[in-house]
Amino acid sequence: MSSTKIALVTGGNRGLGKDMALSLAHKGHDVIITYNANASQADEVVAEIQKMGRQAVALQLNLREIASLTPFVEQVKQTLASQFAGRKVDFLINNAGIGATLPFSTVTEENFDEFLNIHFKGVYFLTQKMLDTLNDGGSIINISTGTTRFCIPGYSVYASMKSAVETFTRYLAKELGSRGIRANVVAPGPVETDFNNAAIRNNPQMKAFLGTQTALGRVGQADDIGGVVAFLCSEDSKWVNGQRIEVTGGIML
Repeated sequence: MSSTKIALVTGGNRGLGKDMALSLAHKGHDVIITYNANASQADEVVAEIQKMGRQAVALQLNLREIASLTPFVEQVKQTLASQFAGRKVDFLINNAGIGATLPFSTVTEENFDEFLNIHFKGVYFLTQKMLDTLNDGGSIINISTGTTRFCIPGYSVYASMKSAVETFTRYLAKELGSRGIRANVVAPGPVETDFNNAAIRNNPQMKAFLGTQTALGRVGQADDIGGVVAFLCSEDSKWVNGQRIEVTGGIML
């Protein structure tokens, strides 16, 4: 029986999720990543992980479609049986998401429902459906945002869903504690990736302003986040549970 553990990272084909997947592989874990549309991008991440000597697989998942969660989990189980010797998942990282700057006055019900499914309902029910496929003593990490603590105009929908995820995470910690499963939140601040149409990367003025709001004087990079997730999937964090860990360089202190 292999002692290597398995992490499932949703949205692991790009940005923060990619760095999480690579950081977990660097720590010696096998990794399953999901992608929504960009299979070639996901294949590149898989290849990079395999070069480290770890096993990796990419599976398609669209969190907009809640009905797809049950067949997805069945696919995970089949993949574990066929490619991971029937082992279970040890770490579930709910990272997949979308971004948009939507002033409150312009938000449509369609916007609201899309963010609800991807950022909260999908996370809630994917986690529930994965319970039988998670090892006791494992870890669940939900990705939130700094904007649940401070307000940036245009993020009322996004941050509201992430606030729900933060509450949900505390309940997970309480209700799954008897299985030794820990649940924590990682809340990044502004990060220079392609998220939200690369809003920070493509706007030097915004990037400069946000950098001045952090104690360390810059916006985040993808590799600022993955190591924190990897830490929460290690024995070094075995007593960290039900916590929101903000990884923002000290923004708006």
